[in-house]
Amino acid sequence: NSFVTRTNTCGELRSAHVGQKVTLYGWVQYQRQGLFLVLRDFQGLTQIIIPQDEAHSHVKEVLSNAPVESVVRVTGIVSPRPPGQENPKMPTGDVEVKAETAEILNSCKKLPFEIKDFIKKSEALRMQYRYLDLRSSQLQSNLRLRSRMVMRMREYLCNLHGFVDVETPTLFKRTPGGAKEFLVPSREAGKFYSLPQSPQQFKQLLMVGGLDRYFQVARCYRDEGSRPDRQPEFTQIDIEMSFVDQAGIQRLIEGLLQHSWPEERGSIVTPFPSMTYKEALAEYGTDKPDTRFGMKIVDISDVLRGSDIHFVQNALSYPHGSIRAICIPQGVRYLKNKDLESLKESAKSQFNQEIMEIIRRPDGSLKSLLTKFLDEKKQSELIQALNVQGDDVVLLAAGEHEQVCSALGTLRLLSANLLEAAGLALRDPTAFHFLWVVDFPLFLPKAENPTELESAHHPFTAPHPADVNLLYSDPTKVRSQHYDLVLNGNEVGGGSIRIHSAEQQRFVLEKVLKEDSEVLSHLLEALEFGAPPHGGIALGLDRLISLIVDAPSIRDVIAFPKSFRGRDLMGNAPDYVTPEELEPYHIQVSWPLEEKEAKKN
Repeated sequence: NSFVTRTNTCGELRSAHVGQKVTLYGWVQYQRQGLFLVLRDFQGLTQIIIPQDEAHSHVKEVLSNAPVESVVRVTGIVSPRPPGQENPKMPTGDVEVKAETAEILNSCKKLPFEIKDFIKKSEALRMQYRYLDLRSSQLQSNLRLRSRMVMRMREYLCNLHGFVDVETPTLFKRTPGGAKEFLVPSREAGKFYSLPQSPQQFKQLLMVGGLDRYFQVARCYRDEGSRPDRQPEFTQIDIEMSFVDQAGIQRLIEGLLQHSWPEERGSIVTPFPSMTYKEALAEYGTDKPDTRFGMKIVDISDVLRGSDIHFVQNALSYPHGSIRAICIPQGVRYLKNKDLESLKESAKSQFNQEIMEIIRRPDGSLKSLLTKFLDEKKQSELIQALNVQGDDVVLLAAGEHEQVCSALGTLRLLSANLLEAAGLALRDPTAFHFLWVVDFPLFLPKAENPTELESAHHPFTAPHPADVNLLYSDPTKVRSQHYDLVLNGNEVGGGSIRIHSAEQQRFVLEKVLKEDSEVLSHLLEALEFGAPPHGGIALGLDRLISLIVDAPSIRDVIAFPKSFRGRDLMGNAPDYVTPEELEPYHIQVSWPLEEKEAKKN
């Protein structure tokens, strides 16, 4: 209550305050029949008793007629609630304030929706009136937890470990590779700035500049169009260090998260487990495994290798052919036929992958189109390999290793959702399973042209020390010094040890990625002036906080988010500008024909 004219907040009054005269400010949560009202501020609720005597008729008139969500000031005496009228659900439930004076500071007009967490409101309406939505206790709680965590992170990095907080430019130039960047016109004809998708180049240049340890709560920008749970502008905890290796960065991040972790969410155990990219793909079908539950992908190629099943033999004849399966616990009991059909359809539509099902009946026998091709020994081996119990359902896929694993990884998550929707507790909503995924490939074939390569992470990532020679002979086989941090199946951070040799960086850009290195001439030149070995990481703050508070969307942990189409529904941005405003930037808008007609009309 420092610097303000209230004596207390609406959430702090207790029995110890009985008899004190207090001044409270807040919003009218609700009012009942001119007898009492509940006043709310950021910290909580206090019950205000409206006086009924003639001497305080003005106070009664003010408070009885104050519309819900009006801002009022109340001065009165803290009193104990009458016996039997205490409210144990409210921290202030043992007391009430008997109003002596009151003033409406600002009356509220009719609301577009009620300010209550349990009232269902469309997300579009919430975002249009975001300043009202921010009054909800859930959003208040999310933003305050976010603020506390960031403060603790600053404390850990700057006060305990000597990091320097540096702001890097928002107006820069295009970076080759990676996500699409927003362009900002300049007054030089034909020349544009780019909004950086991360401070990547700047943080490396700070290491060349000898800062040793850098960090920033960085605003980043990506022009990715409409993606449901992405934001065009987002926040990273951005970190870079000199003279560090992969293990050093991992220990730093584990310590940072432990130090800043909210007490009310329990404690997290370090060090976090680690898994290679190959292991993650083979066992979970994804590079961001949710390790809160089992149902791992199992290789059953050897079990079925000698069978007479045509599609099995066909798959195993390929160089990277494999037969794999997942076992859905109690699938017979919890999944309907339409659920199994929808799982098969997902594999077909997303991965062009056929799925075969095997059911183990309660008596131990198997029900499947495959059983007639398998003798009892093979069936027994299959049951053992997958640890199939009665009423379990097995989903089996055959084909190219990566495609099979990706399809089964997706089905693993979809079937977990179906099981939970049907009432089987599979994933503990209060558990936080962190995981490091390491040894990613340095390059991947481009989706649109598989003969060309692109960086799996970004072009500044260093090759694995054991694979440096392969960089020049067979770059597709090179592992990288890139590491991702995964939490409950979501990527919450990613980083790498960087290339600090100008010669190696130029080779990667020009010879492997076929990029124009001239765009990065400033960075390449900097690497020639005694650049130290360095590495770093960025944590996605929005995603991390949304997982900690179990928010349905990252928009619920951002004060003023954009819609999934990238629009600000409150301020109606982006918006049109006049031709006169565009003139200094040497830009003219070329309108699509239908918009020209609409503007005419």
